[in-house]
Amino acid sequence: MSSATSTALFACSRCFSRHPFEELSPGEQLCKECRGSFPVVKCTYCRSEFQQTSKSNTSSICKKCEANVKAYGKPTACEYCNIIAAFIGNKCQRCANSERKYGSAVTCEQCKQRCAFDRHDDSKKVDGKLLCWLCTQSLKRALARTKQHLSSVDKHKHRSHKSKHNHKEKRKSDSMKGNGNDLSMGDAPLEKKSKLNPLQGLFSGELDPNSSDHVVAMTQLKETIASLQKKVQQKEMELLSKDKLITELKAQHHNDTTDLRIEMKNKERLNETKFSLMNSKIQNLLKEVATLSKSAKRNNKNIKSLTNDNSGSGTDSPSTN
Repeated sequence: MSSATSTALFACSRCFSRHPFEELSPGEQLCKECRGSFPVVKCTYCRSEFQQTSKSNTSSICKKCEANVKAYGKPTACEYCNIIAAFIGNKCQRCANSERKYGSAVTCEQCKQRCAFDRHDDSKKVDGKLLCWLCTQSLKRALARTKQHLSSVDKHKHRSHKSKHNHKEKRKSDSMKGNGNDLSMGDAPLEKKSKLNPLQGLFSGELDPNSSDHVVAMTQLKETIASLQKKVQQKEMELLSKDKLITELKAQHHNDTTDLRIEMKNKERLNETKFSLMNSKIQNLLKEVATLSKSAKRNNKNIKSLTNDNSGSGTDSPSTN
């Protein structure tokens, strides 16, 4: 039985075509064609990668966060990882579950923030480091890219080595067909090239003289791979720092808006209380004015009556005499 028939095949979750398990995407289990037509995006809230299921729906929110938004509203920033995914309380679901399982959070060795959780298992560490979830995902992506690049370089090297081997065999067969003079004449440039290329001494004498060029190309490729790996790590660190800055700014903006709303509500309450107090004072003052005006009118009436009585008694006194 051949190896192709012995390997188990698994169906794609969208087109139902059968492929090896390594060719299917993790999580959604999609083949290469479906992955090309439906891209992988990061969720706006939980920052986890997911595959879009339709071309018409280009939302960048995963199904779990979309259901949580409908149930609990928009989330706030997590107090550990600063990801805006805290739907209930001040912690996201990932940090809350990790804290329940592994205890309190510790400092991440990459971003130096208190957002990692020690699982007490060295196999769970990435490159021997205790990292948080964001740093772990970014480092895994970087390692996968470098591994893919190295595999492509190894394939190219294998093809080039195979083609050079076939070329060498062809040259051997051609040299066997030629006469002895041709062989003697052909040995001189080979010796000269071997003297000019000291790297040929490391290999067997049966290799073709062009192998030194292959070694030089391999060293150049290794140097370019190392430089590209450094650039990729730098870019990953820059993207990670930018993502953290964006999350921090969003969290600060959210906190500022909540503080402003609280201040506005408090000021409205103070204004309402002051307005009610002023109204009550005005009503009391109006009542006092009304009572004073009534008392003033009564006093005026009493004074007039007294003056009238006094004037009447003054006119009657001479007639009695």
